[in-house]
Amino acid sequence: MTVVERVDTLIVGSGHGGAQAAICLRQNGFAGSILILTRDRHLPYERPPLSKEYLRGDKPFERILLRPPAFWSERGIAFRLSANVTDVLPDEHVAVLSDGTRIAYGDLVWAAGGEPRMLACPGAELNGIHAVRARDDLDQLRDELAVGPRRICVVGGGYIGLEAAAVLRKLGHTVTLVEAEPRLLSRVAGEELSEFFLTEHRAQGVTVLLSSKVEALRGENGRVAAVCLTGGEEIPCDLVVVGIGIVPSVGPLMAAGAAGADGVDVDEFCRTNLDHVFAIGDCAAHANPFADGKVIRLESVQNANDMASVAAKAICGDPQPYRAVPWFWSNQYDLKLQTVGLSSGYDTTVLRGDPVARSFCVIYLKEGRVIALDCVNATRDYAQGRRLVEARAQIDPARLVDTSIPLKELL
Repeated sequence: MTVVERVDTLIVGSGHGGAQAAICLRQNGFAGSILILTRDRHLPYERPPLSKEYLRGDKPFERILLRPPAFWSERGIAFRLSANVTDVLPDEHVAVLSDGTRIAYGDLVWAAGGEPRMLACPGAELNGIHAVRARDDLDQLRDELAVGPRRICVVGGGYIGLEAAAVLRKLGHTVTLVEAEPRLLSRVAGEELSEFFLTEHRAQGVTVLLSSKVEALRGENGRVAAVCLTGGEEIPCDLVVVGIGIVPSVGPLMAAGAAGADGVDVDEFCRTNLDHVFAIGDCAAHANPFADGKVIRLESVQNANDMASVAAKAICGDPQPYRAVPWFWSNQYDLKLQTVGLSSGYDTTVLRGDPVARSFCVIYLKEGRVIALDCVNATRDYAQGRRLVEARAQIDPARLVDTSIPLKELL
């Protein structure tokens, strides 16, 4: 077949990672052609505000664009919107689109992220079931909310579900949150933080059901009318918001022979085992030094941006290994949670500050060393705690608890 186009670097995905990869290529002196393919209909935009400021209506879409439209054209970065890659032919260095177009590349950066994991149960095909991942998802949800107060069931007690529940409640809707695990944030945080957010959401009027699994969705006239739990309880609702994670979008790479299980495996320079193919962001599984070298995927803006820089530098002939400190944030009501490090594998927690005062930190230790902090309305501790995580500092817990001692003095 005839190759209809050739680019020096082809980027698949226009989220934070894909956009930043293009920006970093130019910042590092890359003079070749760059094309970004994306299934989205829009130029790159910030994702975190979607479930917060954008859903609330506080920010119009133009204010969450990552860069103005002119930025991309001025730097010679081309886009093909609403484009879907169906096949990668690594021996030929060719990507094939769903319309049959074949694009040859010098280097391929796979930054496709993932698709929202949706419910797999009877009734999952009903209307009124929403994800919180892309602009179009939020636009559909906002259209439904515009008719007036609704009864909403949020499925998932992770950060996406909690953020959506907080915004929907502040907008005046009746919100029930269903979580399958015995506590909120069970996969990413300790019990102190879980209990704090449970108390906060209930105080704000959210009904939170723990250890509750969705068995089916009941509909009326083709639209969801109730969420049915395994224990027999039914939650009447006008719509459902699902926040139970993502499925990495790596099908074409895996079919092409890329290694990986949960996502596609990359080395410390974000290279896959396919020639001249890199993977970054939510879909890339890597051995993370802050997880004791365990192979993990990190779903965060920080990880996407830092991996983009690593891949861009490698393409430009200046390979530098990925060693970034993980960090994350979440805004719920008037609470700002800031996390640094990875708490998985912790064996001890230290509570610094007072949850009742709504300003505190949970400090995670492993074998006596600081591996992560979750800071709620405690920006100074978050900023200073970063150095403790980087150093894996071994500090007397009694001193960590003492809020009269700045964390920076403990290193």
